[in-house]
Amino acid sequence: MQPATAAQPPASRPVPARRRVLVLGATGTIGRATVRALLRRGHEVVCFVRPGAGDRAALFPGATLRTGDVTDAGSLARDGFCGEHVDVLVSCLASRTGAPADAWAIDHRAHLLALQAAQAAGVRHVVLLSAICVQKPLLAFQHAKLAFEQALIASGLTYSIVRPTAFFKSLSGQVERVRRGKPFLVFGDGTLTACKPISDDDLGDYIAGCIDDPARHDRVLPIGGPGPAMTPREQGTQLFALLGRPPRFKQVPVALLDTIIAVLGLLGRVLPAAAAKAELARIGRYYATESMLVLDPATGCYDADATPSTGTHTLQDYHAALLRGTATLERGEHAVF
Repeated sequence: MQPATAAQPPASRPVPARRRVLVLGATGTIGRATVRALLRRGHEVVCFVRPGAGDRAALFPGATLRTGDVTDAGSLARDGFCGEHVDVLVSCLASRTGAPADAWAIDHRAHLLALQAAQAAGVRHVVLLSAICVQKPLLAFQHAKLAFEQALIASGLTYSIVRPTAFFKSLSGQVERVRRGKPFLVFGDGTLTACKPISDDDLGDYIAGCIDDPARHDRVLPIGGPGPAMTPREQGTQLFALLGRPPRFKQVPVALLDTIIAVLGLLGRVLPAAAAKAELARIGRYYATESMLVLDPATGCYDADATPSTGTHTLQDYHAALLRGTATLERGEHAVF
């Protein structure tokens, strides 16, 4: 019989290594949430932002703020990486409008320049915020994002390409409208599309978690928020319930967007401004008719069950906070409503 031995304490979990992380796109809502998540995990964070954003240093307590131009290779190397070693590049950078010139300048070329600067700085891992809609690329910004994704995969660096579903802010533009007594606008009957809404904080935490989770390395990672997928009609019904009112909807025909696109497309042959507006209308139509869920390439159908979920924050909770005035809404420049 073996002699009895004292019980051993349970092995503690290893503490993740502290990394030096450079963040692009840190001033956006998702970028700010990602910086907070990185700092909570104990990483050393450097935020590289536009010169005009230098007065926003208070947004990043605990992080180093540097300013420069992401579209300039020299500025990235000199003002961003500063000749120092960096372990991880995290990019939440995205074009503001999705218009072709903007998309190819930011979603593609600026990222290529950042990748080159990162390699020179010793970066071994790049975490990229992309978009789930690139699965079915019909628009300029989707092609630009895909082109950089492919360059990143081919670079030889470890990569984590995060493709989130719809953000809370892009689904909340009608909260004030409905509060004022107006109907909730939907395309078609409001069931053409579905998504798994994800909050900035849940997405930021997921992005930060890619650094220390080997299961998220060298992977394309679709991700949504908690709970089942929701159609626009379900989102509207939920909003009316929060207000204690019966749901009221106004249906907008998709054909209206088709007409707008056709007219602007014709004008765009002679007026560049009209061509840019036509692309924005195409973006609106895309979001009005395509689900933000994993696309099954075999069937061509969107699959809610195949779309992973993360986090704890729900769209209902966010809308309730907006109605109470305890949350604010910062919307993108090409929100549909």
